[in-house]
Amino acid sequence: MIFDFFIYSFNSLKARKTRTLLTMVGIFIGIAAVVSLISLGSGFQKAVTAQFSNLGTDMLTVQAAETGFGPPGSTALTKLTNDDFNAVKKVSGVKTVAKRYIRAVNIKFREKSLVNAMSSLPPDEGARDLMLTSLNLEIEEGRWLKTEDKFKVVLGSSFAQDKFSRPIHKGDKVKINDVGFEVVGILVRAGSPQFNDMVLVNEPILEDLLEVEDEMDLMVVQVSNANEIEKVARNMEKTLRKSRDVEEGKENFNIETPQKLVESFTAVLDVVAVILIGIAAISLVVGGIGIMNTMYTAVLERTQEIGIMKSIGATNNDILSIFLMESGMLGLIGGAIGVFLGASFSKLVEVGAAVALGPSVLVADVSLGLVIGSLSFSFLIGTVSGILPAKQASSLQPVDALRK
Repeated sequence: MIFDFFIYSFNSLKARKTRTLLTMVGIFIGIAAVVSLISLGSGFQKAVTAQFSNLGTDMLTVQAAETGFGPPGSTALTKLTNDDFNAVKKVSGVKTVAKRYIRAVNIKFREKSLVNAMSSLPPDEGARDLMLTSLNLEIEEGRWLKTEDKFKVVLGSSFAQDKFSRPIHKGDKVKINDVGFEVVGILVRAGSPQFNDMVLVNEPILEDLLEVEDEMDLMVVQVSNANEIEKVARNMEKTLRKSRDVEEGKENFNIETPQKLVESFTAVLDVVAVILIGIAAISLVVGGIGIMNTMYTAVLERTQEIGIMKSIGATNNDILSIFLMESGMLGLIGGAIGVFLGASFSKLVEVGAAVALGPSVLVADVSLGLVIGSLSFSFLIGTVSGILPAKQASSLQPVDALRK
C-alpha cells in the first residue's frame, strides 16, 4: 500500500514538472547554502586545528596587551622587556624561550618600495630552533639565515611573485629602511598569507637597524612537559604579574596556549556560521511556504479525483498519506538537489582557495552525517508544510468533491 502511494505521488509530481521544479527552488537554495557553509566551516576548523597541532602542543606565546591594529605586540603601550624575558626563563617547567620582533619596515627593490612586517630570528641556537619549529616554514630557494649573517634576509614566497616589477630571487639586493640586504633564501608558499609576506633577519641586525633597546614584541615559550602546559602558563602569569607590577585581573600581557587559540578561533567561527545559517534558513522557510501553496493548489485542482478515490473506498487516512507523501517528496528531492549543489560549490571554493592561498587552507568537509541530516531536514520541512493541505484534502466529502 505504501509503495502504491509512493508511485502515485511520484507520478503526480512528474505530471507537473515545471510547478514541481519551481516549488523546490526555495528548498534546494536553502539546503545548498547550509551544506556549503557547514562543510567549509567544518573543514576550515579542522585545518586550523591541524595547523596548531603541527606547531606543537608544548608551545605557548606571550605578548603585551594590544592597543590597536598592527603586528602582534607592536602597538602595546607597555612592551615586554628583558626583565620579563629573564623572569619567564626561570619559571618552573619552561624549557626554552625565544624573543621575537615583528616590526613594520620599508622595503625597496629597484624603483618600487612598500611597507611590510619584518620578523627576527634569535642568535641562540636553542631559541632559534624553537622559533623555526613554531613558524613551521621551509626554504624553497637558497638557504636559511646563519647566526653569523649580518645584512642577509630571507623572504616569503610572495616576493618571488608579484610584489615588485619582477620576482625576487636568491642573490638579489633589496633595501630595508634604506640599508642594503642580500636575499639568501625564499620560503616555500604557505597556507597563511602572513607567512608568504614574511621578511626574516637576524635579531641583532633588526635591533641595530630599528634602534631597539629594552623591549620585544612577543616571546615563544617551549615547556618541558606538554601535559603540564596549562600549569606552566598559570605559573608564568603569576611571575609576569610580579615582574610587571600589575594586579590580578589587570594584566597588561596575554599568554596564549594552543588550546586557547583553537577555542578562540572556534568561538568566532561558530558565531559566523550561526548567522550565515540563520540567513540560509530564511530560504528554507520560503521553500516551505512554496510547498504549502503548491499542495493547496493541488487539492483544488484534484477535488474530483479525491472524490472518486473516496467513492471507491479510499479512507481519510489514505488521502492524508498520499498528500503528505507528495509534499515530503517535494522537500526530499529539493534537498537532494541542494546537497549536490552545496557540495559542488564548497568543492569549487576549496579548489579556488588552494590556488589562491595554498593547499589545506580551506578543505570542504562534506560528511555523511551532514548529507543525511540535510536530506532528513528537507523531508521534514516538506512534510510539515503539507499537513494543512493534506488535512483539507482528507476532509472533503465524496459527494461534494464529485460535484466540483
